[in-house]
Amino acid sequence: MSKRVIIVPCSGIGKSYGTVTREAAYVVAEELRPETTTIVPLSLLVLGDEDARTAVRDADVITMDGCKLACATVNVRQAGGTVAKDFTVLDVFRKNKALKPQGISELNDGGLALARALADEVAQTADEVSAGGDQHA
Repeated sequence: MSKRVIIVPCSGIGKSYGTVTREAAYVVAEELRPETTTIVPLSLLVLGDEDARTAVRDADVITMDGCKLACATVNVRQAGGTVAKDFTVLDVFRKNKALKPQGISELNDGGLALARALADEVAQTADEVSAGGDQHA
């Protein structure tokens, strides 16, 4: 039986790359893998929300970070969670340089396409993790 995978996206408010991670998380959890993934907002972990902390401790987690600070990855680990795989928008952007994200509250077409590319990678990893093939980063 498949297990549910938690996705924790960046909270980089006011930054295009943070918006890309959040958009990608919604694509995965609502469109691509709604049966096997769920989102835990980074803000809840930062605030010490016990339900969020329990969720990341009791499941494998995929993090998506918008910058080198890796706040999503760092906070999941600080909460006692296991990061099965961490993604950064910059790594996906390096593979898709034509997809330059712009915008914050609304991404441009390049940003939406970059979010979709990230979502596709995350969905594939979620399949592997939920089937039991941990990808520990």
